[in-house]
Amino acid sequence: MGLFLVFGAEPMTQVIAAVVAVLTLGWLGAPADAPLATRAVIKTEVQKLTSDIVVKAMASIGIGQIASAVAKGQDGIKFVAPITREGPGWRADIDLPLGVTVADVADRRARLASGLRRPLGCVWPDADPSEHEGRLILWVGDRDLSKTGIVKWPLANASKHDVFKRIPFGIDPRGRAQSVPMIQHNILIGSLPGQGKTASVRVLSCGAAMDPSVELWLHENKGTGDLDSLECVSHRFVSGIDDDSIKYAADSLKLLREEVMRRAAAIKKLPRDLCPDKRVTRTIADKRSLKLWPLVGVFDECQNLFAHPKYGKQAGDDAEFIIKLGRALGVILILATQRPDKDSLPTGISGNVSIRFALKVAGQVENDMILGTSAYKNGVRATSFRPEIDAGNGYLAGATALPVVVRTAYLDDNATHAIAQRAHALRKAAGTLSGHALGEEAESTSGPSYDLLADVAAIVPPSEERVWNERIAARLAELRPEVYGGWKGENVTSALKPHGIKTRDVAGTTDDGTRTTRRGITRADLTKAIAERDEKRGAA
Repeated sequence: MGLFLVFGAEPMTQVIAAVVAVLTLGWLGAPADAPLATRAVIKTEVQKLTSDIVVKAMASIGIGQIASAVAKGQDGIKFVAPITREGPGWRADIDLPLGVTVADVADRRARLASGLRRPLGCVWPDADPSEHEGRLILWVGDRDLSKTGIVKWPLANASKHDVFKRIPFGIDPRGRAQSVPMIQHNILIGSLPGQGKTASVRVLSCGAAMDPSVELWLHENKGTGDLDSLECVSHRFVSGIDDDSIKYAADSLKLLREEVMRRAAAIKKLPRDLCPDKRVTRTIADKRSLKLWPLVGVFDECQNLFAHPKYGKQAGDDAEFIIKLGRALGVILILATQRPDKDSLPTGISGNVSIRFALKVAGQVENDMILGTSAYKNGVRATSFRPEIDAGNGYLAGATALPVVVRTAYLDDNATHAIAQRAHALRKAAGTLSGHALGEEAESTSGPSYDLLADVAAIVPPSEERVWNERIAARLAELRPEVYGGWKGENVTSALKPHGIKTRDVAGTTDDGTRTTRRGITRADLTKAIAERDEKRGAA
């Protein structure tokens, strides 16, 4: 038969036989997962969202009322407006069946994404604050939010900013700009390590720095230098996890508490026409003689402060006092933690902040510690963010009518340094550089300040090349008891550290003539610190 087809059949018969043979052999040898032929399809980048697709997806997420209504052909889901394009995605406005809430759907976001055949970072069910609890706004993006890339900060190249206006913070999944009000608010940021917490702190700190009237107190109690670029504009500054650095941060909260009380008395005395609402305004802040300019205290890795066995409890009490009373007085706290629990984040603090930002957290307890009681129950779940993949994404609550997912803007160290230099120039021109930025520390923002280095130099004669810190403390207390009374050796260590003077083992003789070694400083280090401080003042 084969020979006949090859040599005796008509040409057309030979062609047909050859095609049949090729198809047969191809079918027999094709892999199980690769069909011989497929339909010619030109695949679009993103499938258009239709009502049929939404209904089928909603019926698959495990909500009985929806599945039952769809199965019976009833109107289980009502589209109150046509599905339309909104930004880089599609928007569907939906009335859910009676008794079903937006939180119920948000709780099944992963299932919904599966039903829509879209990446999790593309599917964002939200409530409509102007409607009932069953009104769902389903937004389905063209691409995963985590693949948006670096979000540019609008103020990165700005000449200055007014902190009484909102600070640009990032974008939501629909690409809309999101910002954070700072005046009359306190801010709490929390996440697991490596999810973008400190980067969020850096954005807010830079926003405050761009207003030359703002007095910045920066405390980075991790010791990695994430905020070092802003040291040049900080009234108080510390970077470290050691006990001295923790004490410095605790002292700052004590000083801020005293400042809140001073400001309350000052506000009370202002005439009604200048201050009718008994709160700091731009006009009041610009009157430098009143000393009521905005004061922003940043405490990154605050769990290391509040959980400290010696300084933590008082620091927590002071922070709670400031949060409750300082809001209207221009005193603002920005607290960031990677361990939101009752021991490292006192409930008096977590329960009273007005703006909250939670990136990826571990569980419901941590979620509600940052975002507020019942946030998890209501479907606002920072637990749903994917580790590392969603770094920089978080739920922002308190800045808008309802919590919103935000991808924060990003500033690397070079960008932060450039902003800090502009902020330094602004303060230099306005005459608002103070405290640490000038190489000195003010004991409080209201009371008189003293030159610590000059005082130490005065009580350590040139002939004394090495001196114990405990003796420095005693001599300072004798020199200015109203300032240094009660100081001990560790107070000297903490106060001199920001000036670059390191404590070391120093040999000496006790009052009874015994030779021993204790912690102290050298005259050479003190002289060097004074020279560098004076040089910095000259440059400023």
